Amino acid sequence: MEQQVTVQRRKLILMVSVGLMAALVFVGNYMQISIPVAIGSATRIHLGNSMCLLAGMLFGPMTGGLASGIGAGLFDLLNPLYITSAPYTFLSKFAMGFLAGVIARYAFPEGKRRISVLIASGVAGQLAYIALYLLKSYVELLFLGNDPRAALVAILPKAATSSLNAAAAIVISVPLALALRTALLHTGFSALLAAPPRKKAAWTAAAVLLAVLICAAALALCLYLSIAIS
Repeated sequence: MEQQVTVQRRKLILMVSVGLMAALVFVGNYMQISIPVAIGSATRIHLGNSMCLLAGMLFGPMTGGLASGIGAGLFDLLNPLYITSAPYTFLSKFAMGFLAGVIARYAFPEGKRRISVLIASGVAGQLAYIALYLLKSYVELLFLGNDPRAALVAILPKAATSSLNAAAAIVISVPLALALRTALLHTGFSALLAAPPRKKAAWTAAAVLLAVLICAAALALCLYLSIAIS
């Protein structure tokens, strides 16, 4: 009976964690500066990505991925400018939170803190998202009938703002993760905090990193083809 209660309590805390972090991601997206571009949808500088990284750094891959995808996807669904992008946003933001969570599990071995690993988790998560976001923006412009060179020029402002978002997200999320983890260790959330897996799962990180490299290669190929065609 006690074990059943413990399992039910863990599930409840898991749902609360996902919901809480998704809410932070959602609100973070409203803290924004919109930047118009010549072609395609506007781009933004916002705090949503920092909350996506924070979710992965604190609670690991699945909670981080789900909270990131749900929070960002809900923001798109409620915004007429981005409503059609909601499914892709869910997937790309999930990838960011998931990858950050996979690597962040190795940042706290046996009570120690490896800040460099935590920073690496943020960089990896952001690179994954930027690759997927720019690829989607470029392909979308091509489908709308834009010239490949014009589409390439159009995504350059998005690449710049995405880089600013990435830098800000890492600077914000890393110290927050360190501070909040210390506080959450003494609460009911401690059982869900990101920790090294009991079994070696280096292949998991390798598989996710490989997926990111494939996305980056696909983006590079699209850019190369656009230049070659034009």
